[in-house]
Amino acid sequence: MSAGRETPRLAKLVCRLALCSRREADEWIENGWVSVDGKVVARLGARAHPNARIEIHPLASQQRSEAITIVFNQAQRMPAADELDERVLPGEIIRADNHWSEDRALRRFAPTHLRGLALAGKLAPDECGMLVFTQDGNTARQLVGRSSRWEKEYHVRFVGELDDQGLDRLQHGLTVDGIRLTRVQVSRLSEQQLRFVVHDNGRRQIQQMCELLALPLCEIKRVRIGSVPLGKLPPGKWRYLRRDERF
Repeated sequence: MSAGRETPRLAKLVCRLALCSRREADEWIENGWVSVDGKVVARLGARAHPNARIEIHPLASQQRSEAITIVFNQAQRMPAADELDERVLPGEIIRADNHWSEDRALRRFAPTHLRGLALAGKLAPDECGMLVFTQDGNTARQLVGRSSRWEKEYHVRFVGELDDQGLDRLQHGLTVDGIRLTRVQVSRLSEQQLRFVVHDNGRRQIQQMCELLALPLCEIKRVRIGSVPLGKLPPGKWRYLRRDERF
């Protein structure tokens, strides 16, 4: 190894050896199930020479942990412009004290459930509702971006009136700066509430469509991703994704 180049982290070497996730490798190290050249190493962040003899206790493969996915109901927020890129840190909003008491997943919160937990698809500052946090990289990739195959359902409240002609324009596509917006599903829920179904609202298409019709919005709430609904989960609370639910 060349001078000045750091040795790799032990967790990285464990991932390569056992074909496990980084989260699992960290757990195995913390549990004392990993040894380097015959000595147990239980310190996170430890490094090891690439040619070191790394051994993993059989208990590790027997206790491979299931990746955690969490559904959170974000309350409506209207931050200042300088907060638009604010990063959501899972540990700040996923806590034992705001775990929904009616969660039917039958899991007990553990600090390890926060390790490697990432937000899979954020909401715009003027949106509220369903957020998904996951330790599963495959789940995160499926939910994020315009290539996502999962539908995302939004319920949109507005003030004023929308006649049938305006609804028809929403349903059949609009044009912004000469570019036709992607066609989405739009239907009425009530006189002042619409249902939008899109695959991605990252470019604020719903907001753009309503602005073109001079339709003032008072709430944009994401209520479903794929086949997983927000349901009765209260604002500010979270629950685990159940085993019978899948993204």
